[in-house]
Amino acid sequence: MTKSISLDALWDSATPTELVFNPDRLSHLPETARRYLEHAIAPGTKLASAVRLKMHGEIKLKKWIPFTAEQVICWEHGLIWSATAWMNGFLPIVGSDRIIDGIGTMQWKILGLFPVMTASGTDITRSAIGRLQSESVCLPSVLCGDDVSFTSTESSDLDSNLHSSFVVQGERAELDFTIDRTGALKALKLPRWGNPDGGEFRDVDFGGILEEDRTFCGYTIPTRLRVGWYFGSERFESEGEFFRATIDDVIYR
Repeated sequence: MTKSISLDALWDSATPTELVFNPDRLSHLPETARRYLEHAIAPGTKLASAVRLKMHGEIKLKKWIPFTAEQVICWEHGLIWSATAWMNGFLPIVGSDRIIDGIGTMQWKILGLFPVMTASGTDITRSAIGRLQSESVCLPSVLCGDDVSFTSTESSDLDSNLHSSFVVQGERAELDFTIDRTGALKALKLPRWGNPDGGEFRDVDFGGILEEDRTFCGYTIPTRLRVGWYFGSERFESEGEFFRATIDDVIYR
């Protein structure tokens, strides 16, 4: 599979499975992990290997500008986020961020013709893998695997903290979740490779506030979110947040 693969081709590459979600198979997990997975996946739902999402929102490029986007996550190969953003309300910037089989790239063009940003290389790849790790919450079936470990940490009266660890695209993910009493995901955080201040690339706290969820095809996932760097600190609100999205439609394979 090449890095220039289309959204449709990535979607079609997913390998369907006949395995279904059975809560009885979670008995070995911490209570918080069971609560989260049982909220996220209805009993009897096929364990999907891919998800396709449509969304709209705002992205911060010096100032907030609107976008619409479609995204495919195929856990075996990676993800493509294809979007159109409008500068000054009318000038379209078209492009994609992707990580496919261990190769990350970014390419954006004004009017789809004139390049404004192209990026690739080891640092871009590592950062894109971090994005894929964080967006595992859109494909909760992958968090049911035997290769995923969960640890419950300290809890408050209202929310519980859950840590998950797994490997994807050759990089280990260390995700911290905040889960409410119903099992809904309220926040996530992880160290992600990046350089949000324009300096050297390094691990930076990355994450998001998940304000709403909805159910699609037996999966309940976050559908209104605010995401950015320096998550968990005051810098998130003042300079780190760069992505606000509402997910409008979701299908699974």
